[in-house]
Amino acid sequence: MHERMGNPALVLPGAMQALNALGKVPTETGLSPQLIELVNLRASQINGCSVCIDGHPRIAKKLGETDERLFAVSAWRDTPYFSDAERAALALTEAVTRVSDRADPVPDEIWDEATRHYDGKSLAALVIAIANINVWNRLNIATRQIAGAWKP
Repeated sequence: MHERMGNPALVLPGAMQALNALGKVPTETGLSPQLIELVNLRASQINGCSVCIDGHPRIAKKLGETDERLFAVSAWRDTPYFSDAERAALALTEAVTRVSDRADPVPDEIWDEATRHYDGKSLAALVIAIANINVWNRLNIATRQIAGAWKP
């Protein structure tokens, strides 16, 4: 496998600055960096972004995340390792990432469960985090970025 071109966000420095600024918003709003990394990993697994599947667990480990939880992210529904708030965030991540999989991409029950655990600002930050990782996934996938070339 070879990359088609450099990552567009690196080719266009203004894009990198904008995406980096957007990426800071969720933590500046108070969302847990560890939660963001779980969200990043789950969306990247769904999208098949090898760069992010390789890199985000490294970031999560530096933040204190355990192997046990990282290994279980793709099966979060069937493991005891995640809080109800994390489960709500992961369900929302899956829905927002898989927008074309159902007529109602983000059903009320998923949204309502998220609102039980996150206030308005936190929920907005979570949606921004999910959107941001989906942008990175699409940039990496479209240009065939190589896993392991980027090590956070």
